[in-house]
Amino acid sequence: MAYVPGEHSPASDHVDTHCPYCSLQCGMALRPVVPDGGPVGVEVVERAAFPVNRGALCGKGRTAPAVLSSRVRLTEPLVRRPDSGRLEPATWEEALDRIAEGLAATGRAYGRDAVGVFGGGGLTNEKAYALGKFARVVLGTSQIDYNGRFCMSSAAAAHQRAFGLDRGLPFPLADVARTGCVVLVGSNLAETMPPALRHLTELKEAGGRLIVVDPRRTRTAEQADLHLAPRPGTDLALALGLLHLVVAEGRVDEEFVERRTSGWPEARAAAMAHWPELVERITGVPVPELRKAVTMFCGAENSMVLTARGPEQQSKGTDTVGAWINLCLATGRAGRPLSGYGCLTGQGNGQGGREHGQKADQLPGYRKLDDSAARAHVAAVWGVEPDALPGPGRSAYELLDALGRDVRALLLMGSNPLVSAPRAAHVESRLRSLDFLAVADVVLSETAALADVVLPVAQWAEETGTMTNLEGRVVLRRAALTPPPGVRTDLQVLGGLAARLGWEKGFPADAEEVFEELRRASAGGPADYSGITYRRIAEEDGVFWPCPERTERTEGAIGAEETEADGSEGAERAQCAERAADAESADPDCAKGTGSGGAGRAGGPHPGTPRLFLDRFATDDGRARFAPVGHRPAAEEPDAEYPVLLTTGRVLAQYQSGAQTRRVAELNEAAPGPYVQLHPQLAERLGAVEGAPIAVVSRRGRAVAPARISRDIRPDTVFMPFHWAGPGRANTVTNPALDPVSRMPEFKVCAVRLELSEG
Repeated sequence: MAYVPGEHSPASDHVDTHCPYCSLQCGMALRPVVPDGGPVGVEVVERAAFPVNRGALCGKGRTAPAVLSSRVRLTEPLVRRPDSGRLEPATWEEALDRIAEGLAATGRAYGRDAVGVFGGGGLTNEKAYALGKFARVVLGTSQIDYNGRFCMSSAAAAHQRAFGLDRGLPFPLADVARTGCVVLVGSNLAETMPPALRHLTELKEAGGRLIVVDPRRTRTAEQADLHLAPRPGTDLALALGLLHLVVAEGRVDEEFVERRTSGWPEARAAAMAHWPELVERITGVPVPELRKAVTMFCGAENSMVLTARGPEQQSKGTDTVGAWINLCLATGRAGRPLSGYGCLTGQGNGQGGREHGQKADQLPGYRKLDDSAARAHVAAVWGVEPDALPGPGRSAYELLDALGRDVRALLLMGSNPLVSAPRAAHVESRLRSLDFLAVADVVLSETAALADVVLPVAQWAEETGTMTNLEGRVVLRRAALTPPPGVRTDLQVLGGLAARLGWEKGFPADAEEVFEELRRASAGGPADYSGITYRRIAEEDGVFWPCPERTERTEGAIGAEETEADGSEGAERAQCAERAADAESADPDCAKGTGSGGAGRAGGPHPGTPRLFLDRFATDDGRARFAPVGHRPAAEEPDAEYPVLLTTGRVLAQYQSGAQTRRVAELNEAAPGPYVQLHPQLAERLGAVEGAPIAVVSRRGRAVAPARISRDIRPDTVFMPFHWAGPGRANTVTNPALDPVSRMPEFKVCAVRLELSEG
């Protein structure tokens, strides 16, 4: 029986759904409104029962319906006319014909890999799955990646290396409030995902401690018991220095290390080369603060490390995250309840987007594209021969850099790389050099404005589909409105293109039908969704993966069955169940599988996996792997010509490239444009004054924005938010140097000089 959107709404005039922005995927409800003489719209109302945000929403979530207005969105296809060179309205048939012919002609002339596909971390699981299938089956190209590569790819690589499995948080977000100490590295959570701040507030109210690592004193850092402000690009040295002190002070959990890990001698030797005084010289963090951090982290019964883009968006991001994981492993803060390492995913579906086929080297279910068994499984679901599937392609920046040369035509969905990519002026030139560019988007973004064909597609409130949030919780967005005339869904777009390119079947427009195929394609893979259905998601407020169709006696990577050999962890799981039974501290996720994330009657439906690794890690031998890493400089350090460090990030009222939030009046009033934050000492040397334009110049370009003088930043560092195009585009100057493992660009640190500017 098909799931009916809105069927489980608490009231007939409400539709339960989720926010269209960040990876919290906050629960909200939409209520229809009918203004006098106007079209039916929706307003956001509280949905207090959803456990991630419990009704709380930030300004972006509250104002999300504003982008549904036909005044700010695309409502008809646009085609660039050869005679005028302008984008002008066209029929859907003409637009789809133009795209199909543009992609096919490029493939015929230059080979299939001359056609590229670029996706987005905001696409639903169904869209991400269909887009990856379309690229590999219909186009036959290996050249597909997505902007999620710019989000948490370094953390994903470190997760895989250490634990054998990548899920942003291996535990529900609610566990953060119940641990004893949180080290938050490179996240301004109070501005990037404000509803999550309540979990840190509850942590402190319960007596827990918060350590924030950030070169700026942000709104989040103001909440901290200890704020460490390292020089940008030195997070790796900081983590190694803390581990050195753990060893020197005899705080290693030797029993845990011996029983549940491998590679400790090599990692220990690497950490011991980073003594406290050396780390102070590298990072600028005083030795007493390093010692205090270790005391706070190890003094608590349970502790967590949570990282975000700060340590990850570096050319050594994988090793940096690995060093923070090492700290958790050495102290026994992993593989047990209320402790561990986690990554705060950024984009709404950054997790699910890579699990199901947008990433250059992965197939659905988080299977590896170069694995013969994985290829055979997915090919069978798709009805093609395994040898017909192309191999791994270029990563996101490398794909963008190849445009107009090796890749001559591009289909782009749900991304705005002209603003969001590093070395953005170069990326803009590569986009302009394409033989053919087609963009499907909600609004006419800066990237869409360069396209040969632009397709107007439906938004979050107008279509049903699933998302996977930062916890690995698969949630259901429900349609509350019918898209305006002239607008189609991304699934309809892919189906229409596939039919024109010879594939009449295999690309349905119904999201639930696509999800049913995704379930089969993911079955048996690391990210197994085969036991998840639309109805289960609706009834359970989301289902955590991995969730195979049936529970087995041995759960492998998640270790769901309690064993007599590990009585201590079984006791911890029992305590978790007791907490769930307590009306004052009930944790519905804890009750699933007695907190183990999968225990259930053998052969029965699998309950989903709120908590990973409680019995074993997802490696071949069940042990977590230490990473023997050492500090190395950023790809670009300051020098006489470029003596200052630039770091970038987000602000409260805008989101990612700003393509949607910059069209909301209330958000623009709160954050009207870019700025350059700099310390008073640096401003005095430069002669800068508050509000006057300053040019930030790197080896790649120049960005100009008003000065914002503040003592909340290091004197050797400046900060720019990256949400805007035009002269204040921060990514004009950022460095595309790539991490050798994750292929993540080094957004967070580059060398610049400052100049007074007239604008």
